[in-house]
Amino acid sequence: MKNLLVIYHSQSGNTEMLAQAVFNGCQRETAVSTKLLRAFDARLEDLIWADGLLFGTPENFGTMSGALKDFFDRTYYPAEQYKLNLPYAIFISAENDGTGAVRDIDRIAKGYPLRKIAEPLIANGKLCAEYIDQSQDFGQAMAAGLALGIF
Repeated sequence: MKNLLVIYHSQSGNTEMLAQAVFNGCQRETAVSTKLLRAFDARLEDLIWADGLLFGTPENFGTMSGALKDFFDRTYYPAEQYKLNLPYAIFISAENDGTGAVRDIDRIAKGYPLRKIAEPLIANGKLCAEYIDQSQDFGQAMAAGLALGIF
């Protein structure tokens, strides 16, 4: 069985709604074990457990949240010895275009190293049912890809 880790931060609740929808989509694939963690709660052990990663963040001042950056800061050097090379994808709740957050996460992910396997899901503005549906499909696609050995 493959393991999929969803790490997110949310302050207003929007990214948390996206994260829950992503997690629900992941759980549609029964051949994958999925864990949903807030960024401040995620640890190196969780990262090592994972076969794939989904990162969720609001766009704060044109970049990722400080909490997600904190996760990267806490795990980057301790993770170096594991040469993770895990597949990852990003979902973002953005008031602007979200590209700054994507750019910064992608830059950090190269160092682990991690492999980006999908275009980011960016929910611009007010959350609607369409974004929730897209988030569920996003999570299910990642889980299915892991289960089938595509990623």
